[in-house]
Amino acid sequence: MNAAAAPQKTPARKKVTIPSLMKKMRDGEAIVQMAVYDYRSAVVADRLGIDILCVSDTGGMVLFGHRSTVTVSFEEVMFMSQAVDRGSRYGLRMVDMPYWSFHISPEQAVDNAGKFVAKANAEVMKCEGNRHHVRNIEAIIKAGIPVQGHIGITPMRMAQLGGFVAQGKTAARAMELVQDAKEMVDAGCFSIMCEVTTQEVCQYLTETLPVPVISLGAGNKAHGVHIISSDLFHLYEEHTPRHSKIYTDLIPIIEDVYTRYMTDVRDRAYPGPEHTAYMTPQELEGFARQVGWSKPPIAEAEQREKSKRSAKAAE
Repeated sequence: MNAAAAPQKTPARKKVTIPSLMKKMRDGEAIVQMAVYDYRSAVVADRLGIDILCVSDTGGMVLFGHRSTVTVSFEEVMFMSQAVDRGSRYGLRMVDMPYWSFHISPEQAVDNAGKFVAKANAEVMKCEGNRHHVRNIEAIIKAGIPVQGHIGITPMRMAQLGGFVAQGKTAARAMELVQDAKEMVDAGCFSIMCEVTTQEVCQYLTETLPVPVISLGAGNKAHGVHIISSDLFHLYEEHTPRHSKIYTDLIPIIEDVYTRYMTDVRDRAYPGPEHTAYMTPQELEGFARQVGWSKPPIAEAEQREKSKRSAKAAE
C-alpha cells in the first residue's frame, strides 16, 4: 500500500512591512486596510490576512459611547492599541493619533507617537489634517516613526469642514486636497488616505503620488481601501455612512440571542443540568448534616447518579 500523502502545510504568513506595501502598489495588488479596536477582531483580521490593522479613534465611539472622535482620550486609544497588539502578528499595526495628541508642537507629536510605539508596540501612525499639520507630522517621521497622512473628511475638524460632506467637489477644493497630500508626502508620509473625497481627487493622487493611496469612501480607483470594521456588521446604529457596506447586520442576531436568554432565565430553563455541577449523594448528605440543612435534594442527587450509571452501562 502506498503511504498516505503528508498533508500540505499552509505557508506561514509574512509580516507586512512598508516595502511589501510598496511592492503591492507596483504590482497592482489591492491593499486591505481595516479599523479594528479590540483583541478578538485583531486576531481574526490578522489570521485572514488584513494588510493594515488601524486602531482608529472611531473605536471610542463604538466601544465607549463617545459622540464624536474629538472626545476620545489618549488613554482610551492606548488601551485599544495594546489590545490589538496582543491579537496581531503579521498585519502592520497602525495607530490613529487622537485629537490634540500631535497638534500643539513637534515635540508633543513625537512624544505621543513614541508612547504608542513603546507602550503598545505600534509600528506606524495615522495623522488627520492638512498642510498646516505637516510640520508636526514631519517631526514624527524624522524621529523614525512612519506616518500615513489622512486628508479629506477629517472628523477632528468636522466643524471647520461644515459637517460630514464629501470633499473636493469644486476645482478649488480639489486643488487644496492635492496640495495637502503632496506636502504630506514631501514630509515623508509612506501613504495617504483619502476619506470621502471625490473619486476624481483620489484617483488623481493614486496616479501621481509615489506612495500607496488608500480610499475610505473615496471610490474604487486607489491602491487600497480602508473600512471601519464595525460598519461591516452595523454595530454602530447611530450613523452608517453612505460609503460603508453592511455585509451582515448583527444587531437583529444579537437582539434575538439576548431575548432568548432572557426568556430562558425567566422560565427557569437556563441554566439546565448540562450547565450545572452537582455533589454526589454521599457528599450532599454529609454537607447537609454539617450545616443543618433540613431538606437537601438528596433524592434528586440519587436519581442523577442512577441515570449516570445507566448511561455508562448502555455504552
